[in-house]
Amino acid sequence: MEIRELAVPDSYALDLVPHGDSRGRFTEWYRADVLAEATGFGLTLAQANHSVSARGVLRGVHFALVPPGQAKYVYCPAGKVLDVIVDIRVGSPTFGVHDAVVLDSEQPRAVYLAEGLGHAFVSLADHSSVTYLVSSGYSPGREFGINPMDPALDLPWPAGIEFEFSAKDQAAPTLTEAEEQGLLPTMEQCAARYAELRVAAF
Repeated sequence: MEIRELAVPDSYALDLVPHGDSRGRFTEWYRADVLAEATGFGLTLAQANHSVSARGVLRGVHFALVPPGQAKYVYCPAGKVLDVIVDIRVGSPTFGVHDAVVLDSEQPRAVYLAEGLGHAFVSLADHSSVTYLVSSGYSPGREFGINPMDPALDLPWPAGIEFEFSAKDQAAPTLTEAEEQGLLPTMEQCAARYAELRVAAF
């Protein structure tokens, strides 16, 4: 397993190593020690989620208020998705920057994003499964979204796909609107949260 930081600080892609023979295939898709070495605190598991999406289903851009925020570790065991991370931390030097990673079952990868970052993905194949570990449980009053088609974000959604959104995602504000409404986490809040997690890890 190899881990590399993405263009959005505090997010990582993990290239996984599948082991296969005549019986099938085995993949270590999560290693707490590898993640903790990169982040300094790893992932406190509070909930595990699983979604199945038809081709063209687009979920996000989602985020949670900090503290505590919600870190995510995302893996695609079947199908194929384009996973996108957005820096929505007000005051971050990379505010508004995004990065994208293809997650699929043939060349397995995982993505980790720390608390305070925005997350979205689009399914590139029917019956794409996405499994993700999260650091805090579902809390509807603390979870928000940004419109994934915000032209200012200019996210790298592929051409030739008819997208399908939830009503909530379609009605979500732009990044600028979310900032004006005071919905976005700040870099100061996130840095304090990361420091708290590092102290708790040792």
